[in-house]
Amino acid sequence: MKALYYILFGALCLSLNSNAQSKKFNIHTIAFYNFENLFDTINDPTTHDDEWTPTGFQRWTSKKYHQKLLNLSRVLAEIGSADNPNSPTLIGCSEIENRAVLEDVIKQPLIINKDYGIIHYDSPDKRGIDVALLYQKQYFKPTSYVNIPLILYNKDQKAIPKAIVNDNREDDLQPQTQNNRIFTRDQLLVTGFLDNEEIHIIVNHWPSRSGGEKKSSPLREAAGALNRRIIDSLQRINPKAKVITLGDLNDSPFNNSIKRELNAKAKKEEVPLLGIYNPFEEMANQGLGTIAFRDSWDIFDQIMVTHSLIQSDFSKYQFWKAGIYNKPFLIQTTGLYKGYPKRHSATEVGFSDHFPVYIYLIKEDKRR
Repeated sequence: MKALYYILFGALCLSLNSNAQSKKFNIHTIAFYNFENLFDTINDPTTHDDEWTPTGFQRWTSKKYHQKLLNLSRVLAEIGSADNPNSPTLIGCSEIENRAVLEDVIKQPLIINKDYGIIHYDSPDKRGIDVALLYQKQYFKPTSYVNIPLILYNKDQKAIPKAIVNDNREDDLQPQTQNNRIFTRDQLLVTGFLDNEEIHIIVNHWPSRSGGEKKSSPLREAAGALNRRIIDSLQRINPKAKVITLGDLNDSPFNNSIKRELNAKAKKEEVPLLGIYNPFEEMANQGLGTIAFRDSWDIFDQIMVTHSLIQSDFSKYQFWKAGIYNKPFLIQTTGLYKGYPKRHSATEVGFSDHFPVYIYLIKEDKRR
């Protein structure tokens, strides 16, 4: 049976990549992109956004802001274009300051004709950065959405060194003095219909590694546990629920937050009935990455799907394949960070310190 599965799947791949094949498939790209500090230029007195203002450390002017919007829209227009000429139907995004900056993104000339809708909530993150979902209204009809808070308390004051909070590029993981709560991003759950099929999307941006990977790991493990509870709740209502969880997890596919809390599997044949498949684990094994640090690559940005999306019945939408969008224009070509994702610098407005990731969902089109 396993051999038969691979034969059928191989035949499917050939049919998708060859015009000579008789079968036709509908295809949708689902993507995630960490926008890295998409702030407007206005100082919000309730958040730690002072760095991203015209007089702040970044000297974040209107000209720079609009160049960042143009850069991001170019990426969004092209993610997954190797196998799907349409830009992603669904885009999970993180590190956005508010809804207004997303409204500016979707109005950019390269994607304004895609008519993206926005689902966004303000989160309790102290820097004011949130997660959100963009969706093409033509194909996806949301029916419900909710932001689910990740409630964290620091029981050990030594767990997160206070010196770390001076780096505003990372989370402010210091607990609130009164009740020891650590504030971080909510997890955004969106349910809707993709071409009349119900799909659930969870958009994530888990706590960073401020203070070190080991000491901050319990925070991401808690995020993974919350993610698993959300998926469990959907599967209790419908064991065949099609759930896609995606985001910047600040952990690799091998860390406890994913392997233990989500129990995600790298091979489809190992995924149990209510389990989760992570196609990015195999990419990590191959040495690929979405983010680089000290010349070491890792995959923090991941998209995982439930068992119901890896079946061989393509009369309904199923997972086809996944990828990392790392085209040359997104890569730094000179200097100390040559080969890294091309991020903002003192002399140039870049894209992001993360590469975006994507998956394809496909369904056989039997219309003749």
